[in-house]
Amino acid sequence: MKIKMNGEEKQLEKEVNILELLVTQKVQMPEMVSVELNGEIVDRDDFEKTLIKENDVIELLYFMGGGGFGF
Repeated sequence: MKIKMNGEEKQLEKEVNILELLVTQKVQMPEMVSVELNGEIVDRDDFEKTLIKENDVIELLYFMGGGGFGF
């Protein structure tokens, strides 16, 4: 099964849910990632029940907080 993840084509052996995808693709800091599936942000509570399908487009987004500059 072919998908596109963060702009790269990936080949998956079988249909997986988002949680399984994060594990099989060895995603760093999976607890900190937000997942966009075909242009829609997926709620973290739905990772386990949302299946990845042929030709899906997945973007993994990391939101980082930062401090201000003390000028």
